[in-house]
Amino acid sequence: MKRDRRKRLESVVKSLIGLNDFSTSDAKIRCSETSPGYITRTIHQLADDGLLRRVLKQKRVLYRWSNPAQRDSLVLRWIDRKVDGLQIKQSPIEERPREKLLRNGPCELSNADLLAILIHAGVAGESAVAGGQRIANRFTSRLPELSHCSLTELKAISPAATGNNYAKIMAGIELGRRVARVERIPKIRQRSINSTRAAIDYCSEQFSRLAYEAVQEEFHLVTLDTKHKPINRHQITVGTLDASLVHPREVFRAAIRDAASAVILVHNHPSGDPSPSQEDIMVTQQLTEAGTILGIAVLDHIVVASDHSISIRETSLDQAKFKNNSSLKLVNAQ
Repeated sequence: MKRDRRKRLESVVKSLIGLNDFSTSDAKIRCSETSPGYITRTIHQLADDGLLRRVLKQKRVLYRWSNPAQRDSLVLRWIDRKVDGLQIKQSPIEERPREKLLRNGPCELSNADLLAILIHAGVAGESAVAGGQRIANRFTSRLPELSHCSLTELKAISPAATGNNYAKIMAGIELGRRVARVERIPKIRQRSINSTRAAIDYCSEQFSRLAYEAVQEEFHLVTLDTKHKPINRHQITVGTLDASLVHPREVFRAAIRDAASAVILVHNHPSGDPSPSQEDIMVTQQLTEAGTILGIAVLDHIVVASDHSISIRETSLDQAKFKNNSSLKLVNAQ
């Protein structure tokens, strides 16, 4: 099987070595005994792997060898990789990602190694190691963007990103997020939110995903005990913030369930600008009034965004409206 694959690949690639600035049509004429589809795929793979460069001449896309001086040796090594792959089992045991993790711990592994472990099994012509390396190289300086990558986009980077492997990568990213989030909670829960600054700092830290990654507005609720220490966080709705979506019934159901004494409202602005809209202010006022009736204080409404986070209470609402409203007075810790 491998011998047949090598023979077929060599017949195409070696025929192309003598060509300069050629099109796929030129290649198909040169390799007339091979199927046109296979020729096109091979040329695209050579270009994706950097052996060929795409050039535009007279509105035609042509292909040119990137390194003519070392072309022959590079092509032979490329064929070896395509046929045999960079297989984990062919690597020295001390260099295998899983063994390195067991021996030294995950902190010692590169991003490529971690991705290779998540991919676990590659595909024909692309091992887990090669796939992990490709993906890591693409996201070297922008790793957070990997979590937004679709299956189609990731598969275009590496064929090893099959549906199963894509699911494992995304599951690994999300699990890491949740672990990091939970690790921060015990320390934060010890702090009383007793000022506007404390509310902003808490929400900026706990809802950083909303500030930097969310593509839609999300409305969340932080429930607090009698000492204004956080009890829990709840997602109430996703979508443009307005009074019809954020109904007091939904907001205070979570607060009543937690036996909360007070709450902080939180939502994000995906635009990056935290400046509150009139709708934001109306929602704050409506929920503040509902909380007063229920005996649950709305301490503040924090808008988180990539630029910075703001307090609607402090920034946008007429302070006179809250002068006599005890529900919006943050108390100092005793």
